[in-house]
Formats: sequence, structure tokens, C-alpha cells
Amino acid sequence: MTVAGVVAEYNPFHPGHALHLRETRRALGGCAVVAVMSGNFVQRGECAVFDKWTRARAALEGGADLVLELPTVWAASSAEAFARGAVELLASTGVVTHLSFGSECGAAEGLGRLALCLDSPAYRAALRRFLDRGLPFAACRQGAAAELLGGAEAELLSRPNNNLGVEYIRALNALKSDIRPVAVLRAGAGHDGGAHPDYPSASYLRGKILAGEIPAENPAGLVYGERAVLARLRSMDEGEFAALPDCGEGLFHRLYRAVRWGRTLEEVYTLAKTKRYAHARIRRALLWGALGLRGVHRPAHPPYLRVLGANGTGRVLLREMKGRAALPVLTKPAHGRGEPLLELEAGCTDFYQLCRREPGRCGVEWTTNPVML
Repeated sequence: MTVAGVVAEYNPFHPGHALHLRETRRALGGCAVVAVMSGNFVQRGECAVFDKWTRARAALEGGADLVLELPTVWAASSAEAFARGAVELLASTGVVTHLSFGSECGAAEGLGRLALCLDSPAYRAALRRFLDRGLPFAACRQGAAAELLGGAEAELLSRPNNNLGVEYIRALNALKSDIRPVAVLRAGAGHDGGAHPDYPSASYLRGKILAGEIPAENPAGLVYGERAVLARLRSMDEGEFAALPDCGEGLFHRLYRAVRWGRTLEEVYTLAKTKRYAHARIRRALLWGALGLRGVHRPAHPPYLRVLGANGTGRVLLREMKGRAALPVLTKPAHGRGEPLLELEAGCTDFYQLCRREPGRCGVEWTTNPVML
């Protein structure tokens, strides 16, 4: 059976996501789809607007067959760590044959050449020269790639979905995986774009939902739990900030000072930001701090495959995975009791419940079963 893996946040699931799944099936001549989806927190350093089970249901209704969870320690991380965790999960299923992703260029070949470039010694040497100039990492990365491949190919890195595609291919290469990458041309509004008659961006929809302009049942956002977030961050010392991922080069010191001066999260982000530190990097670090996570909490490899939902085809895949998966498959909450990473995830979910428009109860991680359609 041909099985396409996809990596997603579905924050929220929208027509552009459904189009990607349809185009994936068309490109592969029909296939099953396994989605690895971020849990309750996402890469931009925020809450998902809807909880992971609600989004898993939407994904199944929109074309996915099986939804697995990408734990927070990878979901709320840099593009490289995000991609590595998700691709390892897909490879560990033992059933995925292709990895499909949306991209602005719609072609995997050029992204594959960039992936090889970024893992070469020549690239690392060029990157160091650019970093020594004090430029933002993204600009240094693209400049170093341009030296080696030329400006036109390096320009692909300036687009967020192309960039993620490169990281997916790098992860496949690092794992020496036989999974084949498939790039699908992205349609509609761009990443963090606005309205579109057919395919509006997820950020546009989130804004409408949080503003109450699109009816939604109890959405979530850090703004709803802002004082709880700030209280946790203000209780941290500099050493605790230094223990967060990607907080070297003095960023931990800036975060510590910003947290003690800022009266809102947006003030804290603004106080901490410089041209060297991307806004998303700051948001992710502060989210980790608020959740009580530290760099040591992210294991070298995912320890399990957590099922969030499945349809009939997904249940067939789960039966195949019993004999082929390289990791334990958790289909019931009780199966994860005592697993350190899932215990941490349960704590993250309890905090997420405080960040809903109407705060929810603790313990839902252990009482909510996968969505089965």
C-alpha cells in the first residue's frame, strides 16, 4: 500500500490543507495518509487555537486517515528540530512510503539540493563567516547557501514552506530513510497571509476566531492565560533561562531582563527582540519556560507513537504497524502512564486548559480517547 506521511499543525484545519491532501493522493495515484500533527502547542510559540483532539477530528474529516501526535518538545521548536522529530515519527511507523509537504516552489528537486548543501562542511564554514557579522540566522543561512549554489536556488530558503521542506529532506537523509519526498504546490494566501476567497491563511482564520468574528467553541490563546504565563516566567532565574533550548549567545540574559520589565507578553517579546533573534525564537523560548520545560526534556529520539485519531483506513494501518512499527503505539491514554515524555505532555495539556477562553479542568490527557471515525 502506498502511504503518504504529512507533517502539520492544522491550526486550524482549512480548505488549503484539504487541497494538499487531495493533491497528494492525485500525485501518488491514490494512497492512505498518516498525519503527524502538533499537539496543543505549536511552532510559533503559541497555543493551538483548538485542542489536539478537535483538530484531529477535523483532519480525519478533511482527508487524513491516521493522526499521530508530535509532542510539544518537538512541535514548539526550531524548524530543524520540528522536522527531525516529525520525520522520525513517520519513519518509525514502518508503513509510510512517501513524505508529502506543501511548498511555494512545488518541486522537491531543488529543495533536495539545498538539503545536501546545508549538511556539507563547505556550508558550515560559510555560515560561520556570515554569523561572525552579527546578522540574523536566516539571512546568514541563505547567504551561505548562495555562495555555494547561487542566489536563485538559495532564494528558495526565504519562503517558510520551502524552508520546512528542506528540513524534512535533511531529516530523511540523516535517517537514511527510503521514504520519498513529494512537494505539492501551495495554493491561496501565503504563510501568515490574509484573506483569500478559497484558501485563506491559518493565521487569518485564527485572528478571526480569537476576535469572535468566526464562531468557535472555547478557543485557546496565550492571551487568555497571560498572567499565569508571566507569573511562571517571573519566577525563573537566569540559570533556568539558560537551560532553555536555543538560548545561547546571551539570549537567556535578554529574556530574563525582558520578563522582569514587561507587563504583557507582547512587551516582553518586544523588549527581548534584536535583529539577531527572530521573534518566533523568542516566543518559543518563553513558551518552554512557561510550561516548565527545559532542553534536557527533549530526548534524542521520540519514544512512542501516540494516536490522536483514525478512520477505517487508519485502523488498517494501525494493524499493520503492530508488526512493523519501530516504537510502541499508544492507542489509549492508560498506555502512556509512567512514560516520562507523556507525563510532561499531560502537564502541558493542563496548562493549555488555563489558556482557553473558558478555563478547563486538569487531567484530560488521561481521560480523552483517540477520535475514531
